[in-house]
Amino acid sequence: MRSKPAFRHLPVWTRVITALAMTGLFAALLNDFAITRNASARLYYQAEETPECQVGLLLGTSKYAEGHVNQYYRARIEAAAELFHAGRVRAILVSGDASTQYYDETTTMQRDLVELGVPEDFIMLDYAGVRTLDSVFRAKKVFGLDRVIVVSQQFHCERALYLADAVDLAATGFCAEDTPYTQSLLVRSRETLARAMAFVDLNIFGTQPRSLEQDERAARASR
Repeated sequence: MRSKPAFRHLPVWTRVITALAMTGLFAALLNDFAITRNASARLYYQAEETPECQVGLLLGTSKYAEGHVNQYYRARIEAAAELFHAGRVRAILVSGDASTQYYDETTTMQRDLVELGVPEDFIMLDYAGVRTLDSVFRAKKVFGLDRVIVVSQQFHCERALYLADAVDLAATGFCAEDTPYTQSLLVRSRETLARAMAFVDLNIFGTQPRSLEQDERAARASR
């Protein structure tokens, strides 16, 4: 007599939870693939090959990680400056988290761009880019942009372009230098989860930016 598969001996609730988890994982991986494919024709890796656009949208991250300069940060700053000096953009919108007086990605990025030769007058600041969704949506809804070149690592650009499509923001991506760490299981898993959350934000919750203030720092100070 053939024995029943081990799975059949599990309690019903365990089988249900396992089935749901597997379905969720499959859906997340499918969404991950779809976002990558959706962006593939709109990504550029050489400044001179990137179509011109008025504004580059530089997505923020912390300058330091574990006591050292964050290589993602360094690469993004250098890529944005390269794009500007190549004449592919005329201005850079720096969007980062400046949620407290002790943590200000936006001003730090501005300072480092200036050190790389980008004139301060050609840098716009968005202090409320606390999430990629906020940065992208605010570029459209607060700064009134219709087209941008997103500057970040490839995996981040892909997700940003997915979000841009949701608000009719015509976007291409200029991919900053990647790091070997990007291919680690941890980073890939986090990005797959972030993309799943982006799907949920857009299609289930209808999530909007935390703030639609033009100058979020001034708005906070007046409260």
